[in-house]
Amino acid sequence: MIIYNITSLVDTSVAAEWLEWVVNLQIPAIMSSGYFERYQLVRVLDVDETQGLTYAVQFYAVDRDAYDLYSLVHATALEKAFQELWGEKCLSFRSLMEVVK
Repeated sequence: MIIYNITSLVDTSVAAEWLEWVVNLQIPAIMSSGYFERYQLVRVLDVDETQGLTYAVQFYAVDRDAYDLYSLVHATALEKAFQELWGEKCLSFRSLMEVVK
């Protein structure tokens, strides 16, 4: 199992709007690609929130090939749209993890 993780530091001035967008648009867009089986959205706790709120969305793919196909076909356009919409109000980084056990 492969986990595609997007961690975002969201400015508090747009946090509610950003969260609504993630739940109603970003997650459905990524899930509709067909490469992921499930997802979870979490808020990161015990971090300095003076710069904003931190969230992570984790998408579960059955294997690396599924993630690679998603990345090849969909990721660039979705990441570009994300950046254009949120700019510096939301700083994100992406990571790829493998479930070991």
